[in-house]
Amino acid sequence: MGKQNIGSSFDDFLQEEAMLEEVTAVALKRVIAWQIAEEMKAQQLTKARLATRMHTSRAALDRLLDENDPGLTLTTLASAAAALGQRVDIRLTSAANSVKTVKAKKSVTAGKKVLRAV
Repeated sequence: MGKQNIGSSFDDFLQEEAMLEEVTAVALKRVIAWQIAEEMKAQQLTKARLATRMHTSRAALDRLLDENDPGLTLTTLASAAAALGQRVDIRLTSAANSVKTVKAKKSVTAGKKVLRAV
């Protein structure tokens, strides 16, 4: 006997509980923080050095890298990307065509790495 899906998806549950947007935002923040940390490792950059490149404090960088801190401005994200020699690629997509899970991608565009969360 084959397995059958019973009930709704987890995304449907989150939507019914009015939590989908919040959970999606937290997931995106975790992906972004992970991508920045991975790029720091690849470039052998310390937090202090990246903060200096970003012209910000170490505390501000710590907030950016904190997966549980949902606050993130586009200015801070763009500054971190530039300091890492990258750019930010953000786009809106139709909810009907959206992927049910958050995936992190690294792609190469014209020789530049792009941090992309889709």
